[in-house]
Amino acid sequence: MTPPAVVLASGSPRRRDLIASLGLSFEIVVPDIDETTRPGEAPVDYVERLARDKAAAVARPGALIIAADTTVVLGGEIIGKPVDRADARSMLRRLSGRTHTVATGVALALESAVVAEVVETAVTFVALSDAAIDWYVATGEPGDKAGAYGMQGTGNAFVAAIAGSPSNVIGLPLATVITLAASLGVDLLH
Repeated sequence: MTPPAVVLASGSPRRRDLIASLGLSFEIVVPDIDETTRPGEAPVDYVERLARDKAAAVARPGALIIAADTTVVLGGEIIGKPVDRADARSMLRRLSGRTHTVATGVALALESAVVAEVVETAVTFVALSDAAIDWYVATGEPGDKAGAYGMQGTGNAFVAAIAGSPSNVIGLPLATVITLAASLGVDLLH
């Protein structure tokens, strides 16, 4: 059987780099979906719904669609991407010295089959001084990241510990992607 074309339903450069690290040839198609949370929607339900919606938005015959959505959760509350530098500072102050969860919904679609899973990773931050927060925000790195930090970049200096998938914190739990693809009969490692 000819392996299907792989389509990454994401504009995230981090997800692109993670998929590329597997040595796959793939196409990027950025889905256009509404990412508004629904009233009372739990964070894990939210990221799974968005991943499924993204996969459905770009689905096409003969292609394995890989879609994901990642959010930071603190005390049951979704911490999205900061709207500006002041918002980034506020988010980082809230995460300082605490453990939060990074939840990623992953959905893979092939023809009419769709499989999905939510992966959660606990991340503990060191206590951050205002000076450290100001320095980090000035780098510009927090601007487009859930929770206002990137573990794959300079923000890694603030991570004291993680429990779970490191690639999940970056935006795509690769082990889960490989397992879900295998459940659809696709071996991404060959």
